[in-house]
Amino acid sequence: MNIPTTRRQVLKTATAAGTLAAMGMPHIANAQAGNNDTIKVGIIGCGGRGSGAIVQALKADPNVKVWAAGDAFQAPMDRCLKNIASLGERAIVPPERQFTGIDCYKEVMDSGIDVVLLTAAPGFRPRHIAAAVEKGIHMFVEKPMAVDPAGLRSVLESVKKAKEKNLSIQHGFCWRFHPAVKEAYGKITSGEYGRVKAVWGTYLASPVRPLANDAKKPEGMGDVEWQVANWINFDWLSGGALLEQAIHTTDKVAWAMNDAQPIAAIGTGGKVGRTDPGNVYDHHNVAYEYADDVFCHVSQRQIQGVHNEVIDRVTCEEATVFGPGRCYAKDVAGKMIWRSKPKPGEVQDMYQVEHNELFAALRAGKRIDGGDHMIRSTAHCLLGAYAAQTGKKVTWDDLWGSELDLAPDHLKFSDDFQPQSMPIPGQFTLA
Repeated sequence: MNIPTTRRQVLKTATAAGTLAAMGMPHIANAQAGNNDTIKVGIIGCGGRGSGAIVQALKADPNVKVWAAGDAFQAPMDRCLKNIASLGERAIVPPERQFTGIDCYKEVMDSGIDVVLLTAAPGFRPRHIAAAVEKGIHMFVEKPMAVDPAGLRSVLESVKKAKEKNLSIQHGFCWRFHPAVKEAYGKITSGEYGRVKAVWGTYLASPVRPLANDAKKPEGMGDVEWQVANWINFDWLSGGALLEQAIHTTDKVAWAMNDAQPIAAIGTGGKVGRTDPGNVYDHHNVAYEYADDVFCHVSQRQIQGVHNEVIDRVTCEEATVFGPGRCYAKDVAGKMIWRSKPKPGEVQDMYQVEHNELFAALRAGKRIDGGDHMIRSTAHCLLGAYAAQTGKKVTWDDLWGSELDLAPDHLKFSDDFQPQSMPIPGQFTLA
């Protein structure tokens, strides 16, 4: 990847590469093919996605044990652990290995785990990834992997160190694991229908856990604690709706283009359907420019009471491919020429496939190398988000040359902290 390699300021005190190498192979090496050793799993972020991920990890391998759990708040962790209790002793986490607070990840990492599931608010992802690498822990990393260019550079450096330590990183771009979607995009990227001429992907949905329009921080609660409790509404924690949700669509645009580096993006966006105190847009329309005059469009929206759809339309020279889910293709005359069909015995749950592949590789002593992909696709989505926010044509080099860092790196729940104002196109710039 032709991108800068400087690290985020907060991580400059991390262990040097030579020290990392001296630590040797990670301790999961004892849980490889031909034995039944327990693989100890920790989870950081016990909300909806985290609760799903921990169930999938338990189903992926009969000797996975949920060893430690961490969340900023006790309530979601209690719900998560209650929900998985029916899966038996492997899902029971004793109170002494349950950790809360903004720094709970440190205690989870120190608990003796082999694998960590990183499913907390995305704004914390770079420091969580760095901590896992420092401790020699394999990881599943949910999307997105950063919310600003400074975080991207941190993750880039962490991925380099993970390779030096032979650590596995499985990314959470789940559609890449869906059997029908894999087949559809395999047809596209192989050139079966000719060159890709254009893509239009939509992620038009209702708002996700929006703050009430008159929401106010409760008396006695710090700014940071309140914002973390409502993280999806603040850009320093979620990155906004394009990055946090519709990144699945931008990732499939990248996939259709064989993960080639885009030249630039131009976009529009704003907040028109909500008046809550959060600072994230509720809609984006982005055009990605590629070589050979190929333009790929993404429409994202989270507004109540309007048309909803999540559809990919990849137009090639000889056919247009539609997805996701049950995928199909029509030729230029509109005739159906292919439709996906589940194969007997094939696991259809893309979330489960992610974890099946990770834990099978660990048992076999093989390395899952999803780090570069998660950086590239997160950057691809951020490129579109910043094109909308700045109102400018933003190039790949513009993105990676930016020093934008949306939040201090050592915040406490009790701290006073005001996120940046809502970006105004024409005024907002990439620092």
